[in-house]
Amino acid sequence: MLVKKLLTVIAILLAAGLLYRAYQYYYPALTYLYPRLPAPSQANQGQVKPLTVPPGFSLAHYASGLSDPRDLEFDPAGILLVSEPSQGRIVALPDKIVVVSGLNRPHGLAFARGRLYVAETNAVAIYDYDPTTHSASNRKKIIDLPSGGGHWTRSLLVKDNQLYISIGSSCNVCRESNPRRAAVYVANLDGTNFRPFASGLRNSVFMAAHPQTGAIWTTDMGRDNLGDNLPPDEINILETGKSYGWPVCYGQNMLDRTFEKNEPPLELPQGMTMCEAAYHTTASYIDLPAHSAPLGLAFIPNSWPTEYRGDLLVAYHGSWNRSTPTGYKIVIADPQTKLIQDFITGFIPSGAQSGSEALGRPVDLIFDQQGRLYISDDKSGSVYLVTPPPAG
Repeated sequence: MLVKKLLTVIAILLAAGLLYRAYQYYYPALTYLYPRLPAPSQANQGQVKPLTVPPGFSLAHYASGLSDPRDLEFDPAGILLVSEPSQGRIVALPDKIVVVSGLNRPHGLAFARGRLYVAETNAVAIYDYDPTTHSASNRKKIIDLPSGGGHWTRSLLVKDNQLYISIGSSCNVCRESNPRRAAVYVANLDGTNFRPFASGLRNSVFMAAHPQTGAIWTTDMGRDNLGDNLPPDEINILETGKSYGWPVCYGQNMLDRTFEKNEPPLELPQGMTMCEAAYHTTASYIDLPAHSAPLGLAFIPNSWPTEYRGDLLVAYHGSWNRSTPTGYKIVIADPQTKLIQDFITGFIPSGAQSGSEALGRPVDLIFDQQGRLYISDDKSGSVYLVTPPPAG
């Protein structure tokens, strides 16, 4: 009887050993084939004061101690990457593992066919990417981009096997000599057939594809030095070959008479503005408060409560050139009614007299597969995690 029990124990131990060895061998492959996103328990679940979210939502630090975190992107294994332009590197969160370094102000990130795309200020390059170690190698430059000037960020969007690149203007307001500035370009995934997609976009730092229509939506920052309330910042829906106004027009096809002092001698067709008739510009889809500096935008998924689904979240980075600061928050825009309401506030103290008093400046927004929202903040050096209440 004792021998039989000993044999049973030995058999169990051998089976457990075999199972453990199998786990060690197969787990990395299974993790890659069936990605598991980092659980919220990996983040600090305490509330991030003084930021406020609507009732039922949870706000926590996902990562901190970063240097100007900007563009967010999930890798094929569900790990969140962020660009740190001032450090010239991309890191994997929450452990801040360096994916690639030594870059020239990297900003935009994207994945396609398992490869990592990085937009530096002067080029777009692709890398072989290892999702088990979160490392990039074998850099290959595929597109040269214009560098210098006031707007240095370059951002990426992959849609329908095409690569879209946003390139800001070189100035506050001017006529660009390089048509690649103040525009969104598009190319094949290997960088060939690089061509203009939309123009007249002063500084459209981030882009997002509508989940149903596939249309590319983008934020755009209006020019400076027209006072506190002009021109409006914008949300635009881009279409091939269209111009969205800058430098001569803004908002709802309003002519910038400070820049374009001599109106073309043109008899306007009935119902048309000078911008439409003479400059063939397209009006903004939604006007935003001047100097809010809109950056990241993301459509709310169906996993959120009914009243939020399909709406658009927009991060206002905040003003630097307004007598009373504005922005410094995340808002919800209704794509149908175009109404805007606050979602996350508290990045700047109430009654602040200068943007330098801001505690944080939100940048990019991205949802994971479970509907949790991640937010980069390049002033506090943080990435936040917002968990929604159960869908209703």
